Amino acid sequence: MLRIAAHLAQPKGVRAQFTQTQTLAAMKQPLVSNGALVFFRERGVIWRIDTPYKATYVITDGGVTQFDAAGRRVSAHSAAGTRGVAQVSKMMRAMLGGDMSALYSQFDVEAEGSAARWRMQLTPNQPQLAQSIKGLEMDGGDYLESLRIALSNGDVTKLAFTKSEAASEPTVAERSLLGAP
Repeated sequence: MLRIAAHLAQPKGVRAQFTQTQTLAAMKQPLVSNGALVFFRERGVIWRIDTPYKATYVITDGGVTQFDAAGRRVSAHSAAGTRGVAQVSKMMRAMLGGDMSALYSQFDVEAEGSAARWRMQLTPNQPQLAQSIKGLEMDGGDYLESLRIALSNGDVTKLAFTKSEAASEPTVAERSLLGAP
């Protein structure tokens, strides 16, 4: 487990493509979206959806900000005002960055495999989190390759990450989105 975490934590950042498939209890067909993400452990996550619509979400310790296809800010939810947003932000960064202490504070973690090929099952150990999240399954190798989030209401989100590569520094545009000079 520690070898897996140390392996994931090596790069300062990661760039990847993703396919997200949401299976909602209330809908017959799953919702599928594609895009790219960039993650910097010290700064946050930029989640860009390219299809079926264009939108960008910036997730930092300060909260979540949404931008439309033209790059205009649509909405912002502060972490202070929305406890759930802060938890999701912390959890995403912990998972992408191999921060096991952050995960252990919210989940019971079962891991198997080696740094080259691993799998983790996370079950919420906090009652308030368990009300909404049933469990998480992650697997990968050098990088997180898939994430399955099962919600208590029966909805399931699957994320497949491809073309992952280490990123040492954000671009000027990425720094701007992440609110850094």
